[in-house]
Amino acid sequence: MPLNDREVRMYTCGPTVYDFAHIGNFRAYIFEDLLRRHLEFSGYKVIHVMNITDVDDKTIDRARREGISLREYTDRYIQYFFEDLKTLRIRPATFYPRATDHINEMIELIKVLVDKGFAYISDGDVYFRISNFPAYGRLSGISLDRLMPGARVAVDEYQKEQATDFALWKATKPNEPYWDSPFGKGRPGWHIECSAMSMKYLGQTFDIHTGGVDNIFPHHENEIAQSECATGKPFVRYWLHCEHLLVNGEKMSKSKGNFYTLRDLLEKGYTPESIRYLLISTTHYRSKLNFTEEALVAAAESVDRLRNAYVRLIDYQPQTSSEFLVDEIERARQAYKAALDDDLNLPQGMGYAFETIRELNSAIDSERLSVEGKQKAIEFFNDLDFHLDILKTGEETLPKELMELIELREQARKNKDYATADRIRAQLLERGIQLEDTKAGVRWKRVSTTR
Repeated sequence: MPLNDREVRMYTCGPTVYDFAHIGNFRAYIFEDLLRRHLEFSGYKVIHVMNITDVDDKTIDRARREGISLREYTDRYIQYFFEDLKTLRIRPATFYPRATDHINEMIELIKVLVDKGFAYISDGDVYFRISNFPAYGRLSGISLDRLMPGARVAVDEYQKEQATDFALWKATKPNEPYWDSPFGKGRPGWHIECSAMSMKYLGQTFDIHTGGVDNIFPHHENEIAQSECATGKPFVRYWLHCEHLLVNGEKMSKSKGNFYTLRDLLEKGYTPESIRYLLISTTHYRSKLNFTEEALVAAAESVDRLRNAYVRLIDYQPQTSSEFLVDEIERARQAYKAALDDDLNLPQGMGYAFETIRELNSAIDSERLSVEGKQKAIEFFNDLDFHLDILKTGEETLPKELMELIELREQARKNKDYATADRIRAQLLERGIQLEDTKAGVRWKRVSTTR
């Protein structure tokens, strides 16, 4: 149960906006979207905070190389990030705090840690004393006495009391942006950003914190240490972490040529729906996902199967009233919900969905699906799409030239000029538009052009 009855407060680690987000990032963001949607599906109000890291070594270096301000540089990639979220139908967070807009909150938190003796100042830098927090490592299972100089936690090369201490504040370097503080001119460390911003919007203790497994150590360990030492209260009640995404069985890397942004895949002709489906429903979030183009093609086929079944269901006009299939559909619907309740097991839930689709198609073919059965099936599809968000295309329209081609094909069919109709149909398919002739008239949908 959440701290506040039917309200869940959730924080997710967002992007560092030095470049386009890649598909490994989006696997985590879509997992978090699934988590939020299922909480809302279950009747909870969700206050969702996703931070934006707009000051670090990479953002500073890239802005310097382009000869523009840090704000101007990061504004660009923040806008690209929001465009990508919209493309993948990831619901907007309640708040998107930027690190550079919350420097004062970070400074105040650091001052508390210094005053309590959990942090110390060294030549303008401020470090957290890990040795003063015996519970360090409880999230990752890493023992404090096993941390050695050179471990991943010790990434800051400054004058520390212990090699494992981490930076809360970094003294300014030449040609870097800086902020004034009681410790001197400088900028915050990465870890303090999340503690300060999460607690500002969600309180000193909140319900859920998510991220990728690579965030567990040291980032989330450091968040816990500095937050609980500052407040004396538990920081987070539940931690959920998404496993890595591999590409063709290997870690994604630009040097290996297997590095993809969302825009790379769209340029190859894959649809946002097939990408979303692959990332959200084919592999449980706590298992590694092997991302391949073959898997994308299979995901596109699954999306088509779901959409075709939904369209058939909507177009179908029942001729009878009976309880045929009603109980079976309701059992599948409840099994689907139970799978999502069990640690977001959407892959298992989709198994129940596709079993039901087979039965529905058979019932429609034999015209045995009743009014009650159709209504129950529509309710099940609505449940599915609450999580998947791939069935309904909304008010999307096609360019005028493509609509004119569809009209020309319809005229050719009326004139029984089937050769011309088939040629236009193939021409549209090459451009990613598939036509479906139904009793209610011609329908169109976007499909991947790589298939």
